[in-house]
Amino acid sequence: MLDFQLQNQIEFFQYNKHEKALFSILIPSWKNYSHLKLVIESIRKNSRYEHQICVHLNEADEKSKNLLDLLKISHSISVENTGVCFGFNAASSLAQCEYFVLIDDDMYLAPDWDKWMHDSIIKHKNPYWCISGTMMERTGKSNKSVINCKNFGANPEEFQEQQFLDEYSTYDYHDWSGSLWYPLALDRKIWMLIGGLSTEFSPGMYSDPDFMMKLWQAGVRHFIGLEKCRVYHFMSKSTSRVKKNDGRKQFLQKWKISNSIFSKYFLRLGEKYTGDILIPNLTKVKLRLFKDQLKRKLNL
Repeated sequence: MLDFQLQNQIEFFQYNKHEKALFSILIPSWKNYSHLKLVIESIRKNSRYEHQICVHLNEADEKSKNLLDLLKISHSISVENTGVCFGFNAASSLAQCEYFVLIDDDMYLAPDWDKWMHDSIIKHKNPYWCISGTMMERTGKSNKSVINCKNFGANPEEFQEQQFLDEYSTYDYHDWSGSLWYPLALDRKIWMLIGGLSTEFSPGMYSDPDFMMKLWQAGVRHFIGLEKCRVYHFMSKSTSRVKKNDGRKQFLQKWKISNSIFSKYFLRLGEKYTGDILIPNLTKVKLRLFKDQLKRKLNL
């Protein structure tokens, strides 16, 4: 559990209202100046619409703080690392738009990423949806939600920007089920309804699946990843710098079901999108559900 002492109180810096902004883009950043600078540049360069950017700086470094002040970007800061849960929640308190978009600081957003998201959003008559973009990564990891093995650089200094811009839309893919990955868009009303990210998962392991489960419990059934909304993900390993919470056990204890079953049978994470999920079929996993209950009771 995070020891939230007095010296770690978060400060907030609000800049002018963004009356024409479509999205409030929430970005937590942890001593990652070059990534933060690049993701902001990509938003400003490659967006179809105007947006508000809200950043939380964990262990705020002077270069990042100066950058945000220079660009008049609303932000919050903490002296120590509060993790992504407090980070996203703090940034959201500065948000002014009807729609929120959550992203990591180690991303580069491709042209018209926001158009594809907005086109998807306006199809809905209610706020009960969760929409992700599709990441492109340089490794060959087996992730059905990601376009793998597309190496445009391991960091901002090595980033082959023009090559990415020339090629990102040429790779065939498909809309996928489950949402979960960033960039992730949702309605402000739903964010408020579920209370943002759960800070008991600080510094953040399994906070994303927990977030999806809270959306599910609130009645969201439209979870989709858009193949046309693309971002390059540098895969910065900031998690290697923190003492991790046991998110797997926390998720199981909280929801009485494992994340693996929730992701596969409720969200159908990574499968080709075929429509909203109403009632998951769990008849084939009765033994796994029994094992989950046993682990929960034994606190394993």
